[in-house]
Amino acid sequence: MSQIFHRSANTLFRLALIGIVLLGGFLTWLLYALQSSDYVTGAFVAVEQPIQFSHERHVSGNGIDCRYCHTSVEDSSFAGIPPTKTCMNCHSQIFVTSPFLEPVRASFRDNRSLEWTRVHDLPDFVYFNHSIHVNKGIGCSTCHGRVDLMPLMWQVQSLQMQWCLGCHRNPEQYVRPREKVFQMDYQPPSDQLTLGRKLVSEYKIQRLTDCWTCHR
Repeated sequence: MSQIFHRSANTLFRLALIGIVLLGGFLTWLLYALQSSDYVTGAFVAVEQPIQFSHERHVSGNGIDCRYCHTSVEDSSFAGIPPTKTCMNCHSQIFVTSPFLEPVRASFRDNRSLEWTRVHDLPDFVYFNHSIHVNKGIGCSTCHGRVDLMPLMWQVQSLQMQWCLGCHRNPEQYVRPREKVFQMDYQPPSDQLTLGRKLVSEYKIQRLTDCWTCHR
């Protein structure tokens, strides 16, 4: 009986199999890249707020320390959102008639909190403790970016698990002296790894990558 398919069909079949494998690999990579993209994570998109508070003005312009507003960041899992009274400590004296600040004045008069929209909003199944990270020498800008240069607030990092694990596996690349944690313009020294290994030992930093560390 004569052969049904030409000998070249074998070559074409092999090429088709290779093409399917390569296409599958490309689609997997594309899906991963899309899932980690700013489009999905929402990074670098300014978040609408009840009043467009400028960290750039308050931090860089006025030199206000993070802890003045985020009072519990060193002691609690939650950094804290300042009450309107904190705003009025200054704005009862300056820009007292500014129409831009009327929502703040109304909030204070009516004893009604401003409804801020969280920018760094982790899923409910993720546990994150600010105080642990701050006291272990992880700077604000490591996670939040150069807040002092943001006229409006946006997310800089993906906040995805792989990003968190990068720091948990290699803390020596990110840790800084505790007295520099709130310094926004801090730049790692050229010998960061040497300094980092020293601080990892001094601050007793563990490489915690177990599931229960963050998923409780």
